[in-house]
Amino acid sequence: MSTCASLLIAGCGDVGTRLGLRLAAAGWKVYGLRRAVERLPAQILAVAGDLQAAACPPAWPAGGLDYLVYCAAPSERDEAGYRAAYVAGLRRVLGWLAEHGQRPKRLLFVSSSSVYGQQAGEWIDEGSAAEATGFSGRIMREAEQLALASGIAASVVRLAGIYGPGREWLLGQVRQGYQVVSEPPLYGNRIHVEDAVGLLAFLLQADARGVALADCYLGVDDEPAPLHEVVAWLRGQLGVSHWAEQSSVRRAGSKRCSNAQARALGWAPQYPSYREGYAALLKAER
Repeated sequence: MSTCASLLIAGCGDVGTRLGLRLAAAGWKVYGLRRAVERLPAQILAVAGDLQAAACPPAWPAGGLDYLVYCAAPSERDEAGYRAAYVAGLRRVLGWLAEHGQRPKRLLFVSSSSVYGQQAGEWIDEGSAAEATGFSGRIMREAEQLALASGIAASVVRLAGIYGPGREWLLGQVRQGYQVVSEPPLYGNRIHVEDAVGLLAFLLQADARGVALADCYLGVDDEPAPLHEVVAWLRGQLGVSHWAEQSSVRRAGSKRCSNAQARALGWAPQYPSYREGYAALLKAER
């Protein structure tokens, strides 16, 4: 296939817009579906639509679509919000494709490492049991299965905690003296937003070249790290010496996710650990 493939990004928010810009610069024809299309840059062809509405968006792309990326976000962070965004929304988009007789070469469903329920610092890969007990992980897993059973070749991409410009929650917490327990260590997994986008673009371009893709990839950096270690490093970078009066409530879950499968395909993160990623973020702040 030539590099001029066509792509529809359904739920074209921050990650989708960054992905669209990257692929448009590589010669792809990119459509972005979202409610507030005025926020889309000119390089992305606007498809004004609501994933919660039954009617197909009037500006739905005509002709064939080579790729679909589904990367919606819930408007409400409760069970109903998750189900509406991930399961019902995906089902609608698949229906709209069918209405137009469109069958993309591949669907990428942007998922989350929250589908894993492991809590004891285990190493996780794509073959590990994905049996989260929380509603977010359970609903995300249901949506993954819908994507994989859609009749379109599909890959789910389980992204870990995304950080980067506009995603600076942890920096704010550390500035306030954030305390976390160190024993047992709470392993966290993260990926810089540019690496998350880079992985999605890498997979799409690999598929366009005829590379065989697996049905699942973990999108994480090279170094899962205990949260107390990340906090200590950030305190040093920020010059924070005070502590909050109480340590934070223990988060549920502690696991170490491996990116070996994505790396074996030839992808590598630009920010291999939290140190490089947060250093870039702090440099940009200054």
